[in-house]
Amino acid sequence: MMLKRTALVSLLLLAVCFSVFGADGGEIERRIAALEGVTETKALPSGEFAGKYEVMIEQPLDWRRPAKGTFLQRVVVMHVGWDRPTVLITQGYDANFALPERYRDELSKLFDTNIVFVEHRYFDRSTPDPLDWKYLTAENSAHDLHRIRTLFASLYPGKWIASGISKGGTTTMLYATFFPGDVDIYVPYVGPVCRAVEDKRFEPYLAQVGTPESRAAVRALQTELFRRKADLLPAFSAFCNEKGYTFRIPVEEVFDYCTLEVGFALWQWGFDPAKLPSTEASDQELLDFLLASAGPDYFSVGNAQAPFFVQAARELGYYPYDAEPFRAYTSVDTRDYLRRIFLPEELRHVKFSKRLGRRMTRYLKRNDPRMIFIYGGDDPWSAPGAAWAATPDKRNMKAFVQPGGSHRTRILTLPDSMRREAVATLRAWLEE
Repeated sequence: MMLKRTALVSLLLLAVCFSVFGADGGEIERRIAALEGVTETKALPSGEFAGKYEVMIEQPLDWRRPAKGTFLQRVVVMHVGWDRPTVLITQGYDANFALPERYRDELSKLFDTNIVFVEHRYFDRSTPDPLDWKYLTAENSAHDLHRIRTLFASLYPGKWIASGISKGGTTTMLYATFFPGDVDIYVPYVGPVCRAVEDKRFEPYLAQVGTPESRAAVRALQTELFRRKADLLPAFSAFCNEKGYTFRIPVEEVFDYCTLEVGFALWQWGFDPAKLPSTEASDQELLDFLLASAGPDYFSVGNAQAPFFVQAARELGYYPYDAEPFRAYTSVDTRDYLRRIFLPEELRHVKFSKRLGRRMTRYLKRNDPRMIFIYGGDDPWSAPGAAWAATPDKRNMKAFVQPGGSHRTRILTLPDSMRREAVATLRAWLEE
């Protein structure tokens, strides 16, 4: 009898728990689905969260002329509590990064926040159909964020932090520029504010990162790759064919661009100079390193990042390649490479506008929002970064640059004193 009674109690407790948690999950999804413009919600494995949902929201293609039509924008919502702060992830690319159950950004971990992760327009599920590139503008993307922030404010009335990484960090800054004060706090990570399609600040910055010895090691590796091009090219071409890559330039030039990209990618992502292949390494070792560090897929037609290249050519800007040190081995002309390699034929006429960069720079210079910049000292993207905006006369803006840090720099990778100051500052703002 006792065994049966214990089993009955256990079953009742299980039923109560299922009822409570099922109702809570259902309530979260029901409230999200009731928001204006939401056309679809899908529950995802939630991991550490009380609920996680893929949400599609109808948005205007052109915010200045809403009659031009609409598209569906994907948002991934991760719920902790109605009374918790919320991080608005101003993702510059697609939202696939947020789908795995294990995903949680460091701000949400640090401060136990909800997350509203916004896929950028024209990426993956947020691509308009038919595809008309003229609506892919920074201004429209800022309006997308503003509307999503406004919609979810009814669910999450607490403090909001806008944050993004790399292009997402730039998106955080442009969101603040177009809608100042829309959120309480901004944390852009490693975000550039470029001045041109090929911003000239990159080259002098790369000339002083690391140590003279590490810079020489990278240059020696690139030189050796160029020197052995004739030997490496057959296997390189075979790899491209096997993967089904196609290019807008000859494969011989793709090899040259990959070799030039090595000099950027190593510093961007961080590397141990002691682990670079030596100039005595075998052909296979050198080729394997090249493919792993700066693979040809980056330069291929159909690259998933194509919308970013359109934005870079139109208003976000990018970096140049310096082929001059290797003229004994290559005659590739890198000028205007972004259009020739990355843009479809119908967009080759696109002209770069400096208006966005100037507007963002003016906003950051003249204003003092609660904004924390995070940069890596050896990251090439710090060259056009905005750490300069956190001048001593500003009360709120702060910039933390990790010595020797790469594009992977985060608050939790900062030196102890910087990390403690950044976390304490954010906590104080959230608790006010």
